[in-house]
Amino acid sequence: MFEFLTSKFEDLFYRIRNKGKLSKDDLDSSLKEIKLALLEADVNFKVVKEFLENVKQKAIGRNILKSITPFQQIVKIVNEELINMLGVTGSSKISFAPKTATIIMMVGLQGSGKTTAVVKLANLIKNEYKKKVSIIASDIYRPAAVPQLRDMAKKIDVDVFFEENSDPVSISCNGVETFRKSGSDVIIIDTAGRLHIDKIMMDELVNTRKRVKPHQIFLVLDAMTGQDAVNIASQFNLKIEYDGIILTKLDSDARGGAVLSTYYATKKPVRFISTGEKIEDFGIFYPDRMASRILGMGDILTLVEKAEKVIDKRKAEEIEEKIYRSELNFEDFISQLKQVKKIGSIEKVFSMMPIMNKNKIFRNLNLDDSMLDKIEAIINSMTLEERRKPNIIDGSRKRRIASGSGTSTGEVNRLLKQFAKTKQMMKQFKNFGNKPGFPFGKLN
Repeated sequence: MFEFLTSKFEDLFYRIRNKGKLSKDDLDSSLKEIKLALLEADVNFKVVKEFLENVKQKAIGRNILKSITPFQQIVKIVNEELINMLGVTGSSKISFAPKTATIIMMVGLQGSGKTTAVVKLANLIKNEYKKKVSIIASDIYRPAAVPQLRDMAKKIDVDVFFEENSDPVSISCNGVETFRKSGSDVIIIDTAGRLHIDKIMMDELVNTRKRVKPHQIFLVLDAMTGQDAVNIASQFNLKIEYDGIILTKLDSDARGGAVLSTYYATKKPVRFISTGEKIEDFGIFYPDRMASRILGMGDILTLVEKAEKVIDKRKAEEIEEKIYRSELNFEDFISQLKQVKKIGSIEKVFSMMPIMNKNKIFRNLNLDDSMLDKIEAIINSMTLEERRKPNIIDGSRKRRIASGSGTSTGEVNRLLKQFAKTKQMMKQFKNFGNKPGFPFGKLN
C-alpha cells in the first residue's frame, strides 16, 4: 500500500544523507517535498499541516542545521512524528472481561470487508489468546451475509448464531445469551454494513449497543477509502463511540491516506489490520513498525514473528549446520522455499526487509511469486539424485528438467549458477568463522 510514499521518502533521504550540514533552504525544501508526498498519498490536509509544523519545530529545537549528523536527526524526527500520526504504541491489546464473556461489536460501511474481518479477528483471538470464540450474525439485509459468515466460520471451527424472521437487536441479545450459557469466552457481533448518514440504520446500532452492552466496539474501515475515511470515522464515532479501528485491504494499491489520517481525526487507534485475502492475513497494528516501513526501514520484528510461526525450528537448524559444512543441496533449498512461501508473497516479505530503495530494487529485479513457482517447478523436475548432487546435471539432464518444468534450459542454467554462487558465499562466511542462517538464521 505505501510503495508510493516509501519511494518519495527514500528519494528525499537519499539526497540529504551525504550532506555534512543542512541549510535552512535544505530544510524548507525537504518539508515541501514531504508535504507534497503526503498530500499525493491522500492524507488529510489538516493532518499534513500539523505533521509538518511538528517536524519543523523539533528540527529547530534540536538544532539539526548545525548537527554533524543531520540525516540521522531528520529521519529520527520524521519517524517520531509518523508514529504520533498513526496512534499510540501498545494500544492494540484486547481487554477481556474478567468474569463473563467479552462482547465485541463490529460496525462499518457495507463493502468495507467487515464480515471477513469478523472471522479473521475470531481466528486471531482463538489462536493467539486461546479463547473460545463465537459469532453472532445480525446482518439481515445483505442476502449472502449469513451464508458467507457461516462458510468462513466453519473453516476455523467457530460457531455462528442466527435467527430467521427476527430483527438485528433481538438476534444480538438472544445470541449473547445463548453463547454465554454455552461457555464462550468471546462473542463477536457482525452487524450489517450501513452508511453513516442513514439515521434509521445508525439508530439500530445505538439500540444494539444499549441492549447488549458490548465491552468493545470496532469500526471496520476500508484503507482504500482515501480522505473520506476521516469523515466516516468521525461520524461513526459521534453516533456509536467505538474503541478502535480495524483497517482492511492494506494489500491494495491505495496510497495510504486513510491509515495516516484517522487517528488524528478521531483519536481512536487503529487496533488491527488486514493485509490479504487469507484468514491468516490479519494482525495487531503497531504504529512504530508501520512508520518504519513507510520510511523504507523495513519491519524486521513482524518478519521474524511471521517466520517463527511457520518455519520448522529443528529443520532450520539442520540446514544451518549443512550450510556450515558446505553440504547444502536442492532438497534443503526446496524445503526452505516452501516454508518461506508460508509467510506470504515475496513482495510482502521483501517490503519488511530493512533495505534502502527496496521499491526500485524490487522493480529492477522483477521479483514476484511466479519466479518462486518457476524455481520450485525446476527443482521438482529433478531426480532425487540430481537434487542431492547438482554437479551431475549435464546438458541432457538440463533439457529433460526444462521440459518437465515448462521452462527453458537457460532458466535451469541460471538457477544452477545462482545456487552455486550461494554455496560459495556461504563458504566464505564459514571461513570468517560465522554460521549463516538460511534464510532467517537461527530461530530462538
